Amino acid sequence: MFVKTARPSRLAVGTLALTAAVSILLAGCAAPAEPGDKGETTATLWSLTSGDQPALEAAIERWNAANPDQQVEAEFFASDAYKPKIRTAIGAGRAPTLIFNWSGGVLEGYVAAGAVEDLSSLVEDNPEVSDRYLPSILENGVIDGTLYAVPMNKVNPATMYYNTDLLAEAGVDVPETWDDLIDAIPKLKAIGVAPIALGGQSRWPELIWLEYLVDRQGGTEVWNSILAGEEGAWDNPAVVDALEKIQELVELGAFQDSFASTASNSGSELALLYTGKAAINLQISSQYQTMKAAAPDFLASGKLGWAPFPVIEGGEGDPSYVVGSPSNFFSISSDASEGQKDTARAFLASGLFDDTYTTDIVATGAVPPLAGIDTVLSSTSDADFLEYVYTQSSEASTFQLSWDQALDPSVSDPLLTNLGLIFLGQQTPEEFIVAMNKASGL
Repeated sequence: MFVKTARPSRLAVGTLALTAAVSILLAGCAAPAEPGDKGETTATLWSLTSGDQPALEAAIERWNAANPDQQVEAEFFASDAYKPKIRTAIGAGRAPTLIFNWSGGVLEGYVAAGAVEDLSSLVEDNPEVSDRYLPSILENGVIDGTLYAVPMNKVNPATMYYNTDLLAEAGVDVPETWDDLIDAIPKLKAIGVAPIALGGQSRWPELIWLEYLVDRQGGTEVWNSILAGEEGAWDNPAVVDALEKIQELVELGAFQDSFASTASNSGSELALLYTGKAAINLQISSQYQTMKAAAPDFLASGKLGWAPFPVIEGGEGDPSYVVGSPSNFFSISSDASEGQKDTARAFLASGLFDDTYTTDIVATGAVPPLAGIDTVLSSTSDADFLEYVYTQSSEASTFQLSWDQALDPSVSDPLLTNLGLIFLGQQTPEEFIVAMNKASGL
């Protein structure tokens, strides 16, 4: 069962900064475009290009065919391009009706700025909506007791992927402990492959390493204190230890030479794994979808292995802890017309996660955030991996939303920047902590 990480009772300083930024953008727009007159009923939707995009597009097509007076028009964007685009659109009063988001600190900022709708009536009028989701997943769309976002695609925990052929060639077992992983690096380098593939250009894959290492060493209270903005949170010994372990990996040559210029969103990072150029990849479970589409022969060959992130012997963290995305979410823009809002609510109630959309998501190699789908998962050719992900997610002591989404951008952006410097060896752990204390207003 999921245990949601505690949030502070009041919005953090960073969230207030985002609210201010949104207000400035609003003030700076002399004549923002009207979202539509009160009779307009066509809802716009923005989402990401991803492995489950075809399933969402098909759901929208079915909805539009059945509801000619309540149409949904969708646009899809790459993740890195979407983040600044949606911030600008919301700040300018030109947001789509249905706003894709990760919940967390960014959603808190939208709520504080009055940019998204209260969705309480959606679940009150349609109890089947809340009943369909795993409760702890739906809870991630709740801010201060009110629902502002509902899950829209899949659970996405981060896990360790392995090219089992390369491990066997190097005489390496799947690492269960941090020491096992360190011992494997020279053995994998000896067979001429990169021990670990890393998409450093995209920055957020580097963050997964910090997230797991901090929790494995210090437990979830370290993160809770960071989220709450407590004095000394970044100075915690578990953070220092994690940063030192990351730099140890870099010094050992654990990552491919080009890791800083390798993009994750383009698939370049993952390709190193399935083309036999790297043996290990720490990534979110949606990368399985990418491999299913790009490298079906690799999956069919049985060369892909997976396992939880290694434990740190003597660490305080629970080994069942996972980090990633409990799901992605849709919110409804407050700037939409009443007709658009009605269309959006109706689509979320009955057009999203109908039986076909659910099975289409599973067919892509992903796990929907729904209760009672064991039979659906076990009946697919990807059952082994999907059941692993479902178990990993549903039995986790904590399913932590990735820090870059849980924190406000005023803190998460410096976090990604400074962590990148750690990976490049251009910053010491002490300098990182000073920079993060400053970004957090401590």
